[in-house]
Amino acid sequence: MTHSPNQPQPQPRRRFRGGIPAFLPVPLRKRGDGWTAIRQGEFIGFLAETGSVAQAARMVGMSRNGAYKLRARPGAEGFAAAWDVALGMPKRKVTPDDLLRLAHEGTVQPLMRAGRYRGTVRKPRASALLQLLDRLDRAALRRGGL
Repeated sequence: MTHSPNQPQPQPRRRFRGGIPAFLPVPLRKRGDGWTAIRQGEFIGFLAETGSVAQAARMVGMSRNGAYKLRARPGAEGFAAAWDVALGMPKRKVTPDDLLRLAHEGTVQPLMRAGRYRGTVRKPRASALLQLLDRLDRAALRRGGL
């Protein structure tokens, strides 16, 4: 499922280099006017494009304060990691809990081209379950099991 913004695109204040990793959206109850998974992806894309939390939040119809509250919620680790990458901070490691959620819920990935936000894709991640099983196998081997 791909979603493209239908708002006029402002000129980017900075050129974002690289891609934003797919991330787990913050789990919330469904509301059309709230932080949907797609809206979270759009926010991260616009954040990478503009470098401004306030401007990115405005571009998706939300508030700066609401974005920071969303980032601080339980289950927002993937969203926070994508936020950090969008602002040029280093990536964090994926935990086993992250892999379990990835396998169950899939990810949201903002699409960037030439430094501009172009849309958001929601993807299932069956490979996350295989990664989790591989980690468990290696841990069992280290402990002398299997």
